[in-house]
Amino acid sequence: MRYLPLTSGDRSAMLAAVGASSIDDLFVDVPAEARLDGPIPGLPNHASELAVERHMAALARQNRAAGDGPFFLGAGAYRHHVPSSVDHLIQRGEFLTAYTPYQPEIAQGTLQMLFEFQSQVARLLGTDVANASMYDGSTACWEAIVMARRVTRRGKALLSTGLHPHYRSVARTMAKYTGDVLVDGDPGLEAATDWAALTQAIDKDTSCVVVQYPDILGRIDDMSALAAACQAAGALLVAVVTEPVALGAIKAPGEMGADIVVGEGQSIGVGLQFGGPYLGLFGCKAKYVRQMPGRLCGETVDANGKRGFVLTLSTREQHIRREKATSNICTNSGLCALAFSIHMTLLGEAGLRQLAAINHGRATAAAAELAKVPGVSVMNSGFFNEFTLLLPTAARPVVHRLAEKGVLGGVSLGRLYPDNAALANGLVVAVTETVTEEDIAAFAAALKEVLA
Repeated sequence: MRYLPLTSGDRSAMLAAVGASSIDDLFVDVPAEARLDGPIPGLPNHASELAVERHMAALARQNRAAGDGPFFLGAGAYRHHVPSSVDHLIQRGEFLTAYTPYQPEIAQGTLQMLFEFQSQVARLLGTDVANASMYDGSTACWEAIVMARRVTRRGKALLSTGLHPHYRSVARTMAKYTGDVLVDGDPGLEAATDWAALTQAIDKDTSCVVVQYPDILGRIDDMSALAAACQAAGALLVAVVTEPVALGAIKAPGEMGADIVVGEGQSIGVGLQFGGPYLGLFGCKAKYVRQMPGRLCGETVDANGKRGFVLTLSTREQHIRREKATSNICTNSGLCALAFSIHMTLLGEAGLRQLAAINHGRATAAAAELAKVPGVSVMNSGFFNEFTLLLPTAARPVVHRLAEKGVLGGVSLGRLYPDNAALANGLVVAVTETVTEEDIAAFAAALKEVLA
């Protein structure tokens, strides 16, 4: 049924109430030359709903869906199997219609879900506390940088070259308005991370060091020494996790001394969805909790001693004394957080570890098979489910030729770093539990043919 809330009589009554004789009177302050006096050039004329649906469906058929064939894309967004029960449960009306739980007496379900989500994230990241999610991983990374400035009262952040370039881009955009100094650069095609160099670069002006784990090239390193160096210099260590499934197999950043751990939660419970909406994960040490952005749900008891949940910390821009707010983040991707929490609950700890083991096993098998292709080598000495191939030619055109053969064969570093010719031959390949032995064989065969 169409939603047409106003009749002609309604419009006339509203115009009379404001003293206007017509709708055009509402725009008299807009210069005539700035008003639209006809159709917008280049746009087609109006069409029926049926015609529009057919046109859009025809356009959609030109896309290649992730499940249409071998799929090895990653670099920050990963294809995992999401149980159908997740989608079924998040569509319950109580969840779809819930907004901000400021009135705990009518929002206990939402508050309890967020509390459980926080508990799961804190355990996953190895932190004392976690908030009730954020927009996505890139904005959570930026929030960690400005949080470090509030804690240390310093304004220089050292960004690892292995940090996702999109995360770096968001940080650079925001730093224009805060005055933070960001020291960063592109990665090199070598198996070692730049964490030793970062340790040497820490000085009295450093607010934080930001590293990705595993990084954009799939490399994994122990951050314990870097965390100790940051602590000794009065700086904070910020760890970024774009593939949380990895934490089912490798040590959590918080357990190695990271002060703030942020990340992208899309891999658990949330599909690729054309790039969003996703959800940001954010955890930290307990002593920094009052500087943490976003909101935090807590557990309490009511007047009768019954367990209940409340919004404990919430520092939003529209609150009283908003000039003292830690952030202007004003939502928390609640429905995506719910999907994450449901999927995590269905997996449990044993299930997550098993899922991680399957991912790693498939990835090692794929790396071994692809390394057999003449001229191809695997850069990484160790990885989880994502690694970098070094090709004998530029990777970007190779990716396009693979796509023509029905294989989505990874993300070229030439796409991520278009201005850095030294990285042009790198190809980042992600292998999850959705990849089969047949997919790996098809990828290897197609790559061999393209490079011949």
